[in-house]
Amino acid sequence: MNISGTLNVLRLLRDPTLCLPQHTVSTFNHLPIPLSKAFARKDGTNGQKEVDIQAVVLDKDNCFAVPHANDIHKPYRDHFQRLRHAYPGTKLLIVSNTAGTDSDKGQKEAAILEANTGIKVLRHSTKKPGCKEEVMAYFKAHPDSGVIRPDQIAVIGDRLSTDIMMANMMGSYGLWVRDGVTGRGFFARMEDRLQGFLFRRGYAAPDPSRNQFE
Repeated sequence: MNISGTLNVLRLLRDPTLCLPQHTVSTFNHLPIPLSKAFARKDGTNGQKEVDIQAVVLDKDNCFAVPHANDIHKPYRDHFQRLRHAYPGTKLLIVSNTAGTDSDKGQKEAAILEANTGIKVLRHSTKKPGCKEEVMAYFKAHPDSGVIRPDQIAVIGDRLSTDIMMANMMGSYGLWVRDGVTGRGFFARMEDRLQGFLFRRGYAAPDPSRNQFE
């Protein structure tokens, strides 16, 4: 059970924009590389200025892998390697609500996922979106990632109330993989309806360049 997700979703009553992504793609294969191309921020003198994405937090289930599988979905393998080459070493971190959590007995799933992807899997005691401090602690412990501010991180995932909400709570950029590997489940469809309602009402995603959640 994701207690963190259940408790943090109450934040949406106060600020529903926390579930809004800064960019949306259909599937993992539609991710722009480098990811900085997905985001533009307003600059007082230069109109649009490219953001500085140094590192990536990547969800697993229904993002680049079939849920509960610990390998890259075959159609996404080539693009996964492009992402890995663009963000090598500590610049790419898998943060899953299955592999690497306390429910992953003996961290066996995390070890298999690391072996299959070549990417570090974060070990974290709190599930998304509540593990933002653990994510930031990882990058602070690895200065070679290039991250000195949360707005230099892009969070990629298929769930608005976990992946995208964590990105906004961190003050990072959220990139939503809308369709996922196996389609949208019941709760994901409810999130989709909320997002559509907010867009129709004129709500916009938070601006990470303001670092309002630091």
